[in-house]
Amino acid sequence: MSKFVHLHIHSEFSLLDGANRIKDLPVRAKELGMDAMAITDHGVMYGAIDFYKACKKEGIKPIIGCEVYVAPRSRFDKEPGVDNKYNHLILLAKDNEGYKNLSKLVSLGFVDGYYYKPRIDLEVLEKYSKGLICLSACLAGAVNQALLNGENEKAEEIALWHKRVFGDDYYIEIQNNGIQEQVLANQKLIKLARKLDIPLVATNDAHYLRKEDAYNHEVLLCIQTGKRMSDMDRMRFETDELYVKSPKEMSEYFKAFPDAIENTVKIAEKCNVEFEFGHTILPNYEVPPEYPTHYDYFKKLCDDGIKKRYGENPSKEILDRADYELGVIKKMGYVDYFLIVWDFINYAKTHDIPVGPGRGSGAGSIIAYAIEITDIDPIKYGLLFERFLNPERISMPDFDVDFCYERRQDVIDYVSRKYGHDHVSQIITFGTMAAKMVIRDVARVLDVPYSEADMLAKMIPNELHITIGKALEQNKELKEKYDTDETVKKVLDIAMGLEGMPRQASTHACGIVITKDPVDTYVPLYVRDDQISTQYIMTTLEELGLLKMDFLGLRTLTVIKDTMDLVKQNRGIDVEIDKDMSDPKVYKLWQEGKSCGIFQFESQGMTNFMKELKPDCLEDLIAGVSLYRPGPMDQIPRYIRGKQNPGHNEYTHPRLEPILNVTYGCMVYQEQVMQIVRDLAGYSLGRADLVRRAMGKKKLDVMAKEREVFINGQVDEEGNIVVPGCVRNGIDAKSADKIFDEMAEFAKYAFNKSHAACYAVVAYRTAYLKAYYPAEFMAATLNSFLGNLDKIPQYIDECKELGIKILKPEINKSYSKFTVEKVINKNDGTEEFAIRFGLGSIKNVGTVPVNKIVEERERNGEYKNFTDFCERIADEAVNKKCVESLIKAGTFEEFDQTRSTLLASFEIIIDSIQSERKKGLAGQVSMFDMGTEEQKEELNEIKYKFEEHEEMPSKELLSLEKEMLGIYISGHPLEKLRQQIETQTNINTIELRKIDDKMNSNLNDEETINQGEKLKYKDGQTVKYAGIITSIKKKYTKNNKIMAFVTIEDLHGIAEIIVFENAYLKAGKSLVEENIVLVDGRLSIREDDRTTIIANDIRDFGEQKGRILTIDITNASEEEKEKLRGFLRYFNGDKNNINVQIKVNDEYKPCGQMYVTDEIIEVLKEIVGEEKVEI
Repeated sequence: MSKFVHLHIHSEFSLLDGANRIKDLPVRAKELGMDAMAITDHGVMYGAIDFYKACKKEGIKPIIGCEVYVAPRSRFDKEPGVDNKYNHLILLAKDNEGYKNLSKLVSLGFVDGYYYKPRIDLEVLEKYSKGLICLSACLAGAVNQALLNGENEKAEEIALWHKRVFGDDYYIEIQNNGIQEQVLANQKLIKLARKLDIPLVATNDAHYLRKEDAYNHEVLLCIQTGKRMSDMDRMRFETDELYVKSPKEMSEYFKAFPDAIENTVKIAEKCNVEFEFGHTILPNYEVPPEYPTHYDYFKKLCDDGIKKRYGENPSKEILDRADYELGVIKKMGYVDYFLIVWDFINYAKTHDIPVGPGRGSGAGSIIAYAIEITDIDPIKYGLLFERFLNPERISMPDFDVDFCYERRQDVIDYVSRKYGHDHVSQIITFGTMAAKMVIRDVARVLDVPYSEADMLAKMIPNELHITIGKALEQNKELKEKYDTDETVKKVLDIAMGLEGMPRQASTHACGIVITKDPVDTYVPLYVRDDQISTQYIMTTLEELGLLKMDFLGLRTLTVIKDTMDLVKQNRGIDVEIDKDMSDPKVYKLWQEGKSCGIFQFESQGMTNFMKELKPDCLEDLIAGVSLYRPGPMDQIPRYIRGKQNPGHNEYTHPRLEPILNVTYGCMVYQEQVMQIVRDLAGYSLGRADLVRRAMGKKKLDVMAKEREVFINGQVDEEGNIVVPGCVRNGIDAKSADKIFDEMAEFAKYAFNKSHAACYAVVAYRTAYLKAYYPAEFMAATLNSFLGNLDKIPQYIDECKELGIKILKPEINKSYSKFTVEKVINKNDGTEEFAIRFGLGSIKNVGTVPVNKIVEERERNGEYKNFTDFCERIADEAVNKKCVESLIKAGTFEEFDQTRSTLLASFEIIIDSIQSERKKGLAGQVSMFDMGTEEQKEELNEIKYKFEEHEEMPSKELLSLEKEMLGIYISGHPLEKLRQQIETQTNINTIELRKIDDKMNSNLNDEETINQGEKLKYKDGQTVKYAGIITSIKKKYTKNNKIMAFVTIEDLHGIAEIIVFENAYLKAGKSLVEENIVLVDGRLSIREDDRTTIIANDIRDFGEQKGRILTIDITNASEEEKEKLRGFLRYFNGDKNNINVQIKVNDEYKPCGQMYVTDEIIEVLKEIVGEEKVEI
């Protein structure tokens, strides 16, 4: 049998087109007796490194290539109808120079030539042709297209051009793919190749692994194009031959042309690209010229930093720790890494860009603390350097850095300027076809009804890394359906065939790469929404030794800075948060459950935990952050008992006490595992970290070996003790064995203390600001969520809880964002701080108009009246729509006219002003410009005529407020019904948000914390929800049945209600906007969308309970209250016909029912006052 090599293969990274999993390709090549294989994805090299590693693992020679798109003219030409056509061309890298050129070409396809596809042109193909082998490609190749169009001369010209550029490395490609057109093309291609003396090469354009995978591939194409298998116009390949064929099959088909088979082997022999992994390539960092080496400069920064942090005479412990870390950093070659990180953090701090105190294990370094990369003292909090940088585990250190999310880009821009724009790039990431999503996709393509697909998808457990295979093992009901229902089996089988494949590329939220030479020297580039990214994911870049940094945008840092700015502005105080982080007033917030707005501590479960724990130091917060997650939560009761009963902690062995006493006998941190292994068994911290990692990843073989070492120690061949072990250190074997078991069990969930400490510090800072400057803190928090109609109502409620007034926007007091201002308390005449709504939050009022309005006000004083406002902003960027919105939002209420009057008059007034301005420009003299000042004032009064109207009813005013601001401020239509709603419903928007947060959270223990709460709701659960209808969108289904998507707002936010035909018809007149309704329905919980309620019944709220009588006793005397009590008791009987509630200030309290007539209402009005009684 002749040898053969596949040189034209599309992997899963030909997104939603190739169905070959990279890991399967070399395995299949080995099974078929092939020695080498190529990867040639469409226009991209996403999978090149993964393919290279997979091949090396299987002993298959990897050939790195790409099927590029070639523009018909220049890559810069992008004329519709002309340049959206393109040809294919196969390029294979012979050597590392060829790889660099291929990477450059693929990058230029995105950066310069993207137009429907990433296209190169002949100019750059010739420029970067060195080290590349070129094949003429499939039927979409330029030579093929010319021949099939009967343009033989053109085909010759194209082939000869490529032969001139590539010489002996240009091949005419013939294929065995079962397509009728290809048979004709092959004949013409062979004739052309023989005529021009160009060698032939046989390929198969393999899109899937085996012949039986063709159907799955068709389904994949339908997913890509949004089609169904039943659609006649769907994209399809008219063959099932595009699979990885055996050498025998290929040789048999091309037996008349053995050279085409032999050339595949010759090409493979020419291709010898090699990648080096693990060799760090750091960008050049320039140090000041007076320092002989980079290390000298670094040491100077460290020495100065130690003195700044610890004083002129640091302790021996501190100096020894610093010297040790410096030695490790120097030995491992990471001096420049620390300098690069220090440099951009220093830039941020010296340019007033908030930086987080640290993130991840980097906080364990005293050197990082000294040079202010981090802000947490590792000595004080027992943080370990080896958890970050371990001389016994060679890997790049990794500082993830939080920046203010509004200024993060400024730091990235600085880095780009410093190292060169072409040396800095963002990083790609891929969304994959997860279990539930792929089931829905496949079911849609196969015309399976949505309800059945939804049912199947919801049978997949909500677990991280769940697969359909695992789900079939866990869910008996799903397995039964799979075994008994042919349709279900078909859907799941195809879904399993496609599951986990990449679906789309996007840009990583925070990762950037910084390189020594231009980025495309090392990796190809990708462009999305004008943002340049690498084509390799973050972990691949790290393997190639490139410097990857996470620049995270943290909203909380922006809130902290904005709060401090507001405090300075309002009170003239430069806030300094206590460095010891031990203020009792701050911890009181946690103890009382007032943690709304506090970083990482807002969830109800965490709030309850803190109320019970009563934290009084940062160690408690660090532990709270670490414990409140699945797994460690089991330790919470023990931790609380230890906190509340000091001195009664239990330890498996007394030697554990110094390590675990800080957490009351509980193992909470990864660092504690490392300390136990070091202190009890005598391990180095470096090796201790390796044991911790083995436990965390459940490496059973490593753990079995280390258990023996931990208990009995280890000696070398000469009998020298390498590790003493517990027994040599005086700990009995039984206790040591038990301790190892405890560590192994705990290590699965252990949290990095350094990371938790960083989070705890940020949490303390937010709590400090909330405790001392609540108005400023809440204003800054509200500003950080502008436009988020889920969060804003929640924080408005918190303001009310804190007694902070929310003031409506006013044209003479509001700025763009929420601000804080002093107001007089009407009850006691004292000054207090309130939050003023910003003009920028008003619908249809943009940033530019607001800035103009505020600038004019600050430059020339407050606006005296509405016409004064219109005159002064007439030449600015404030249009009629903007003015109308300002009126509707009530910003002119300090002036004489009602909102109704202004809405009826503003257009005429603005037109009048603009008309006057035009006359002035034309040189005409207005009658208003003549006469004395007194006459001018009299004339000015009659200058503008207002069309007077009485004010709208309060309900309409509230509706306008809601329309313009997105929320109610003056009052909420549901406020007086609060108690009734709470008693008649079992879910609200807060609970719906919790469901969504839980469903969308990433349960990666290393990064995500506070994921401990269990959902108390499940999909399909019956619920009752009440609120006011804000929008109704009707549509008709394919079966011509009416349905509606109804948005209903309660006191906490909005929910979407899906109303199908039966419920829609039954609801009748209840389904109108601004109507208050009660919904009986069931929850629809999906991991890929917001939770909705599917309505069974919608009716007017209160319809079944009658009306509500409200009696306001806020200012009632004791005598009036006593009369009222007697009256209510007297008229409470068997014929009760109305619910009664009492209003005290802004609170409503139900007080039973009573029998009411018109006469009784009149008596009530006599007791408490006419305006105090309302039905």
